[in-house]
Amino acid sequence: MTEWKAFTVRIAEQVAEVALTGPGKHNAMGPDFWRELPLLFGELDADPQVRAIVVTGAGRNFSVGLDLRAMRPVFDEVLADGSAAARRTRFHRTLCEMQQAVSAVAACRKPVVAAVHGACIGGGVDLIAAADIRYASADAKFSVREVKVAIVADVGSLQRLPRIIGEGHFRELAYTGREIDAAHAERIGLVNEVQPDAVAVLRRARATAREIAANPPLVVQGIKEVVEHDQRDAIAAGLRYVAAWNSAFLPSEDLSEALAALAAGREPRFTGQ
Repeated sequence: MTEWKAFTVRIAEQVAEVALTGPGKHNAMGPDFWRELPLLFGELDADPQVRAIVVTGAGRNFSVGLDLRAMRPVFDEVLADGSAAARRTRFHRTLCEMQQAVSAVAACRKPVVAAVHGACIGGGVDLIAAADIRYASADAKFSVREVKVAIVADVGSLQRLPRIIGEGHFRELAYTGREIDAAHAERIGLVNEVQPDAVAVLRRARATAREIAANPPLVVQGIKEVVEHDQRDAIAAGLRYVAAWNSAFLPSEDLSEALAALAAGREPRFTGQ
C-alpha cells in the first residue's frame, strides 16, 4: 500500500479501515486530503484482498470539513481583481477534481461503512453521504455548514443527501446550516444506528464490514452497482451544474466577509453582495 499523508490504512479480515488523520486540526480537509482520497479508494477498489471498507476519523472528531486556511489560495484566486475568465476556469477545474475525490468513495465497488464520532461538518457530511452505511456515536454532531461561509455546497451533499434523508429534512439542514445531534440524525435516516461512544461505533462498523466481507464478493459488488445505477447520472449532472454555478457566482462580498470573519475569530455580517 502507498504511504498516505492524510490517512492511515489497515487491512485485516478482508476489511480495509481508513482513518482520516490530523487530530490536531480535527481532520480538516486540506490539499493532501483532496489529492489522496481518489488515489486511496482507487487502490482499495482494485485490491482483491479488500471486500469492504470502514471510514473513521482519528482523534476527537470525524472531520470539521474543508480546511479553509489551507485551501485559502483557491478562494483568493477566484476573489482577486482583474480578468476573471482564466481564474474561474482554474477554479472550475479544481472544484471538479474535489468532486471527483468524494465521488471516488461512492464509485468504489467495495461497500463503505462510515463510523462517525464527534464533529462531522461540511465536507465531512459530503464524505459520509458518499458511503453506503453510516453509524454514529452519541456525541456526534452533523452540519451542512457551507451556507454559513457563503458557499453553495458543491462536492456532493446537495446531490446525495436528499436521497438519504428526503427533501424536507435536507432543505432544512442546507438552508440553515444548523447543527444536529446523533439522535436527530438517526431519526431522519442520516445514520442507521447510534452507539454509546467512539469505541462502540467503530466496533459496530467493523462488525458490519466483516459481515459484508463474508458474503460472495462479486454478488455484493453487483448489488452496489445495481443500486447505484439509477442515481449515478442524476448525481453527476447535479455536480456538473453546481461546479458551473460556483465558478460563476461563488466570488462575492459575503464570501470575502466569511473568510475575514474566520481569520478574525468573529461572526460574519452578510449583506447579500
